[in-house]
Amino acid sequence: MTGGTPATSPIRVVVAKPGLDGHDRGAKVVARALRDAGMEVIYTGLHQTPEQIVETAIQEDADGIGLSVLSGAHMTLFQRTVELLRERGAEDIAVFGGGIIPDADVPLLEKIGVAKVFTPGTPTHDIVAWVRAHLGDSAGS
Repeated sequence: MTGGTPATSPIRVVVAKPGLDGHDRGAKVVARALRDAGMEVIYTGLHQTPEQIVETAIQEDADGIGLSVLSGAHMTLFQRTVELLRERGAEDIAVFGGGIIPDADVPLLEKIGVAKVFTPGTPTHDIVAWVRAHLGDSAGS
C-alpha cells in the first residue's frame, strides 16, 4: 500500500436487494458498472433485510448503500435502512437507490434521508458519476 490518504482509497458501496423481490438484473448491472469504474462493490444478493444490509455496510466500512426495489415496498425498506443507520451512528453512509419507484415518492424518500433515487432507464454512467461526486470526498471515514 502506498500513501494511505483518503484520495487513494476506493469508494466502497454495498449494493443490496431488500425484501422479497426476486429480480436482481438491474442491481447486478449497477454493481458491475460501479466495479468497472474502480469502486469496491459488495453485492449482498437477494432477499436481504434492512438489518442485514446495514450490518454489512458497517462491517465493510462502506461509503454508501445502493438499494434496488421493484416490489413496491420502497418506502418501508428505504426508511428502515436509513433509520437503522441513524440508530447505529452510521448516518455518514449514504443511501441511494432505484427501481420501480413512482415519481411522487421520490421527494418523500429524499425527505427521510435517501440521498438519490434513480428511476428505470437511468444510464449507468450517470449513476457512476453521482456516486463519485457524492461519495468520493467522504470516503475513508
